[in-house]
Amino acid sequence: MIRQILLFSLVVLVACAPRGTLTVDPQAATVGTVEEIFIGTMRQPDADGNFGTERSEQTRFARYGVSIPPERTLGEISWPRRYGKPNPKKQFLTTEVRHYANAGQFRGDLGAALKREGGEAVIFVHGYNNNFSEGLYRVAQFAHDLELPGVVVHYSWPSAAQPLGYVYDRDSAIFAREGLATLIAELEHAGATRILLVAHSMGSALTMEALRTVALRGDKASLARLSGVILISPDIDVDVFREQARSIGQLPQPFVIFGSNRDKILRISAGLTGQRERLGSLSDVSRVADLKVTFMDVRAFVSGGGHFAVGDSPALILLLSRIADIEGAFEADRAARVGLLPGVVMTVQNATQIVLTPIATVGTELQR
Repeated sequence: MIRQILLFSLVVLVACAPRGTLTVDPQAATVGTVEEIFIGTMRQPDADGNFGTERSEQTRFARYGVSIPPERTLGEISWPRRYGKPNPKKQFLTTEVRHYANAGQFRGDLGAALKREGGEAVIFVHGYNNNFSEGLYRVAQFAHDLELPGVVVHYSWPSAAQPLGYVYDRDSAIFAREGLATLIAELEHAGATRILLVAHSMGSALTMEALRTVALRGDKASLARLSGVILISPDIDVDVFREQARSIGQLPQPFVIFGSNRDKILRISAGLTGQRERLGSLSDVSRVADLKVTFMDVRAFVSGGGHFAVGDSPALILLLSRIADIEGAFEADRAARVGLLPGVVMTVQNATQIVLTPIATVGTELQR
């Protein structure tokens, strides 16, 4: 009965938002800003020629162009209506699609792009309950809003894209870990010199499993290319995370975890697994204090379900764009810092935890 109640709560939280759909409109390239997204996936192609929810035993590769509309707010994704006329001024649209017949063709185009971008690359891994379009457009939004340098790559694993598909997704995350390891190796072979990994929710568990696979395989060349890892609201058992980290050995740096104990999705996930909390909802970060990780507490920015505050908050989006400055920001001064990130106060509470607070909130508290 408790499990049924938790599943019902999960459906209520995630089922209300409209689902994203991919609409191809080449003319949108003349209106919006086009982000080029390279794709690695273990999804089977669907009837429309894109990628669906079924699992593929081979890693497939593609490249998409996504037009970012000029009339939008930071962090916002506006989907075209299913039967309406696309509006490139206000809606995300796909301008180009290329599916590669083999890894060699993918590596060729990827290598040319990496050469133009100085060898920099970032891989995004989506989370639970995401269809292909939703993951693709979220990556494009991140790339645009963060003004990311380098080549943008999306790893799309076969989520069921259903609120009740949690168990299927968790199995898919394990199934797809080899594909992410393969994608990292493809980037290394194509000439990437620095690879940043960014993962959300259940995609964080997949990412840790892939890094563990790479480490156990002894692929030091791929690990050496990793310039950092960012886990956003990671849906991972804390003990499992510790074991994964032990297997990986020296964690890529910086290694940053964005989390909040107000995350309702992770609260339900913990209940489904018979636990109090997940890695992304830790209330006591001493459980990972011996690991070289930085936990960014974003509870002050949480609204609604609170499962993707980093992607929806302009202040936190700006923080991500300055992630390289975080590591040394508090070495000399352990007090609250105002100014590193506009609109945000960063306070170090202990060796691994940084609490982020909107400046307006801090000001209110100081007046009390």
